[in-house]
Order: sequence, then structure tokens, then C-alpha cells
Amino acid sequence: MDYETVIGLEIHAELSTNTKIYCGCKNEFGGEPNTHVCPVCSGMPGTLPVLNKKVVDYAIKAGLAMNCDITPYGKQDRKNYFYPDLPKAYQISQFDLPVCQHGHIDIEVEGQKRTIGITRIHIEEDAGKLVHDDYGSGSMVDYNRCGVPLIEIVTEPDLRSSEEARVFLDTLKSILEYTEVSDCKMQEGSLRCDVNVSVRPVGQKEFGTRCEMKNVNSFRAAVRAMDYERKRQIEVLEDGGEVVQETRRWDDTRGMSVVLRSKEDAQDYRYFPEPDLVPIVISDEWIEEIRATIPEMPAQRKARYVSEYGLPEYDAFIITASKHMADFFDACVAAGATPKTVANWLMGDILKVMNDKELEEIPFAAADLAKLIALIEGGTISNSAAKKVLDEMFANPHDPEEIVKEKGLVQISDEGAIKALVDEVIAANPQSVADYKAGKGKAMGFLVGQCMKASQGKANPQLINKLLKEALEAL
Repeated sequence: MDYETVIGLEIHAELSTNTKIYCGCKNEFGGEPNTHVCPVCSGMPGTLPVLNKKVVDYAIKAGLAMNCDITPYGKQDRKNYFYPDLPKAYQISQFDLPVCQHGHIDIEVEGQKRTIGITRIHIEEDAGKLVHDDYGSGSMVDYNRCGVPLIEIVTEPDLRSSEEARVFLDTLKSILEYTEVSDCKMQEGSLRCDVNVSVRPVGQKEFGTRCEMKNVNSFRAAVRAMDYERKRQIEVLEDGGEVVQETRRWDDTRGMSVVLRSKEDAQDYRYFPEPDLVPIVISDEWIEEIRATIPEMPAQRKARYVSEYGLPEYDAFIITASKHMADFFDACVAAGATPKTVANWLMGDILKVMNDKELEEIPFAAADLAKLIALIEGGTISNSAAKKVLDEMFANPHDPEEIVKEKGLVQISDEGAIKALVDEVIAANPQSVADYKAGKGKAMGFLVGQCMKASQGKANPQLINKLLKEALEAL
């Protein structure tokens, strides 16, 4: 039997406010355990929370960027559960009146456009973090993260494959980065997601029983978790069993999930309105004030790059997927570099060096890359020499012109010098010359390589090709 996968996501994004959601403690990653805490965020009896308005600003901004309706009158609710990292034994969240509702994000997968519904975006506080002793003697709890402001973004069950989910997550991350409501540093836990997966026979209207997977800390892990859960549920059904609704923990090291607990429903949390906080009233003026701060978003920026700079759709998509890369690209172009050449360097050598690092960590300025490109296009250095300059810019950032001088990488463009070098290579490689005369095209490439080697990569390759061809034809 053929099965269809149904996927819904719950994404938690930490907001980039200076202070926590209900107190004045620093909202800052790191620090010694239990140093960014106060009586409010550590849940001391008798303390009263006060809502940070910036949290609501950021939730509205994210909601508008995701085409949501903004709830004019809302409230906050207590979500009750017992766990050591939750000192109050409840989490202040939102239940029936979230800040944002009924939105959507458009994605494109394999040339097909899809609209993925956003059920809701609500604000809530984060819990602490359990620190487990490596020797199994116990666990400790760090309350620094308690009270860190979150938005939870809940999708409709509109995703039909792990690839669609990956593209959706990449697009969502871009939106959060562009609006600057979250830094989205997954390695610091700023962006986390829970994955809900079910399967059903193709053609069946009713959804199958879903399972939720926790502890998914990267998009790559999310894809693996979804594929694993699809396969697991199909095997259960094919063996005549029934899928049980439950929460599972994804173990990315082992590539499998394990049962945590039976899945709770809303009533299990005994939600009720938070009595210590006033309702949230959002006026039209407030909404429009936030709307005015929303920058050019990834889709609009991509369209501009295609129309204004003539970039291929793929290049524009890759560059605009990261705000940091797009900003770097714009700065290079503003410094006079050719857009397509900038795109090639960013998508090739620079991304290769950066690997999984954050792009804002590029150690040199965009103007320096523009200078490097100008040195190539002006014939001062060859492409191979430029790669050496780039390596030095990463290792010891300074002016590329200075690096060229220090390392003696100025390109040889003197026709007389290159002609002498070509004559030497022809004389030293009679067999390759004979192969070329016999119509073997690869011989030309070998001879060009020998010329470049003899010049230590400094000779102008265009001139080498020209003069070598002329010399060979004259034989």
C-alpha cells in the first residue's frame, strides 16, 4: 500500500530582547549556572510578573511577516505541569487567544509552489535546563534560561514530505532573521522544533494517529527524524498494528526515536487565565507602527536580485536565504563589484570555508572582497592566486592588495615573458605537442597546466592560451 506522510511543526524561537519576558534579568546566552536569575524568573512565592512590551512587538512583527491576523484582545494563561526545570510548576503561555492567528508561508519545492498554513503564534516563557552528571550520580538544574521570551509557531498539518518541511524551516528561519526578532542560533538553542508525523493510505481523507518528536536540534536532524518516523509507522501498520499517540525523543546519534510518554491533550495541562497579568490589547495603530519596521523580506529581495542584477533564480534563492549573506552581497555590489561574480565567490569558496559557521562571522569586510574581485578583473592576479589571497584573508584579515604584494602574486601579463615561457614548455614536451597535432584536445590542457606551473601560477591564463595556440599552429 502507498502511504502519504502528514507533517505539522511546532517551532520555538527565542526572541532577541535585552531582558527576559517577565523580569529585568539579562536575556543572554551563557553565563555561569544560575547567575541570570531573580525571584521572579526563579519562581519565588509572592513575586509578580510584568510583561515585557518588546516581546509583544516582536510577536506582532513575526506574525505580520507570516501573513497572520493579529488578535486585538488577548491574554496569557498558565500551563500546568511538573518538571524539575520549571520552578513554578506552571509555564506562562497562551491558550485560546494567541497574539497571531491564521497566517501562511509560501514555499517552493522542486518547482512546485505550496502554501503552508500557520495556525498560531503565541508568546511564552522558556523553562530552565537540566544538566546531567556524566557519571550518573544525579542531575542539576540551571535556571538561567527560565523566563527567556519565546514565540511558538504552530503550523497546520500541510507538509507532505521531509523535503517540504526542510524548505519550510529554511524559509521560516530567513523570515525570523530578516525581521531580527530572533538570532536563530540553533547551536545555542535559539531555534528548536518539535515534529508531528502521521501517515495515511493515499486517497484517505482522515488523518492517521500522530506522534510528536522532541529534542530535534537541527534541520538536518528534523529531516532524519521525519523519515524515520514515517518508516516506523508504516511498518507498524503493515504488521497489522495500530499507531499509538505518544511523545518520542529523537536520538540523532543513534538515528532513532524512543518513547517518552503518552501524548498529552490540552486538558491535561489544566490551562486557566494567568491572574497576575492584565489582558493584552493591541490597537490598529500599534500594528501599523510595527508593520512600518518590517524590512524587505527574502522573497522580495530574491525577485529584486533576479530583475535588477540578472542573477539566476537559484543564485538569488541561495543568497537571500541568509540575511547575513544577502547583506554582505549588497555591500560588495555597493562597493563596485560585479553582482554575478560576488554571487559565485559567496556560493563557492566562501561558503566552503565557512561550512556550518554563522555567516556574520566572516572575518573580513565586504569591501575587501570587492577589492579582491577588482584585482582579478583588472588582470592584477589570476583566479588561482585569488584563492590564495582569500585563504589569507580568512587566516589573517587585511587589505587584499597588501596580501598580493606580500606574497608576490601579481599576475604576469607581459607577452614577451609569457612567449618565452610557452617556447620552453613546447620544447620540453614533444609528445604532448605531437598529441595536439594529432587532434587530441587534452594535450592543450596539459600544456597550459605546464605553463602555469612554470610561472608558479602567476601567468595570465588567457594570454597563455592565446600564445600557446599560436605557437602550436605555427609548428
